[in-house]
Amino acid sequence: MNERDIDMQAVVAAIGVTGHRVLADLQKIESGVDEAIRRVQELFPSRRLQVISALAEGADRLVAYRVLQRPGSCLIVPLPMPTAEYIMDFHTPESRSDFFGLLTQAQEVVELPLAPSREAAYEAAGYYVLDHSGILIAVWDGQGSQGRGGTGAIVAAARRRNLSVAWIHAGNREPGTLEPTSLGKEQGTVTFENL
Repeated sequence: MNERDIDMQAVVAAIGVTGHRVLADLQKIESGVDEAIRRVQELFPSRRLQVISALAEGADRLVAYRVLQRPGSCLIVPLPMPTAEYIMDFHTPESRSDFFGLLTQAQEVVELPLAPSREAAYEAAGYYVLDHSGILIAVWDGQGSQGRGGTGAIVAAARRRNLSVAWIHAGNREPGTLEPTSLGKEQGTVTFENL
C-alpha cells in the first residue's frame, strides 16, 4: 500500500455490495439500503462514499444507484469477465441498458483476470469487492449460497474478516427459477454488524 492509497482510504468510505439478483418488494429493500447508507454517512460524516459493485442485476445495481444519489459519491466496477461475455447474463435490453448506464458513471472499471468458469469469475468479483471495502451492504435472505461465490459465501467471508456489514433482509428466488421470494414483514429490515 502506498501513500496515495492511505490518503484515499482516509477520504472515502468504501462500501462493497453483495446480494440477490431477483428481488421482490423493492420499495422495502430500497428503504433498507437508504437506512444503511445513512448509518455509514453518520459514522463517517467527512468521507465521501465509494461504492464497489460488479453491477449484476438486482442488489448490485440497486445499491449502486442509491449510493450515487449522494453528492460526491463514486463507483468502482470490478468486471468478473469481459463486458461482451458478461452482458450475456442480462436477458433484456432494459437490463443491458441499465448496466451500460451505470458503467458510464464509474470512476474506475477493473477488468479481473480470466477465470476457468463463470462461477469462478463471479466468486473472484465477490472477493475483489471484499478486498477493497471496509463496509459490506448485503441484500440477503440469510441462507447459504445457491452457487459458488454467492451472497451467503461472501457474507460469511466478510464475517470471518470482521468487516462491518449492513444486512438488508431480502428474499431470494425459488432455487432453479427466477421466481422472487419475500421475507414478509422482515423484507427490507436492516441488521448492522460491527457498524
